[in-house]
Amino acid sequence: MKLCLVCGQQFTPQISFCQILYWKKQPEEYLCRSCKAKFTKLSQPRCQFCDRELDKNIICNDCQKWRHLYGDNLIHNHAVYQYNQAAHDLMVNYKRYGDFVLAKVLQQLCYLNLKKIHADFYVPLPTSPEHCASRQFDTITSIFDDLVLLTSVLDKHGGLSAQGEKNRSERLKTPQSFFIKKDFKVNLNNKKILLLDDIYTTGRTLYHARDAIIKRYPSVQISSFTIYR
Repeated sequence: MKLCLVCGQQFTPQISFCQILYWKKQPEEYLCRSCKAKFTKLSQPRCQFCDRELDKNIICNDCQKWRHLYGDNLIHNHAVYQYNQAAHDLMVNYKRYGDFVLAKVLQQLCYLNLKKIHADFYVPLPTSPEHCASRQFDTITSIFDDLVLLTSVLDKHGGLSAQGEKNRSERLKTPQSFFIKKDFKVNLNNKKILLLDDIYTTGRTLYHARDAIIKRYPSVQISSFTIYR
């Protein structure tokens, strides 16, 4: 028996073929069946770039707007779950209230999908210095650190309000805050990079991260992975 990290109830983990296949690597289960069912996987059709669920169009309105800025050089984002109420509640407890143990739940939710995506470097989007100090951990690195080999490429300027505190219009106007770490010396040109984040809302954060990397390494190939869209 295990304790569900969301509802606190005891449950017996289910054994699936995938769990047997990946038993040496896959994170343990931390969600009971009832809580796990509240997280809804994205369905088809989806935007060919950001993975947003669509009715019929192949490119969502957000990516059509990014096209005016970036042409056809848009980020291909891989996402797994809808950002529904269950996802919102989990992320509030994890990020706003600093419930570090919920990183284990997020690992369980995204592990199998993440392992299907090959990259030369897996690059987490860094948390601002202020939020790292207040929470005592980096929320993105803590999710992905046990799942893939991370490469710390980016750093982030402080003094900016959190994306979760902004409305949609304010998010899109967020200034560039990412930069390549001073001590990072690896040549990323002609390499495949997968940016890692938790939630894709407008895409502004991911495009800023990509812009910072491409500025130094113009021949790098960059896509992204988020748990929620």
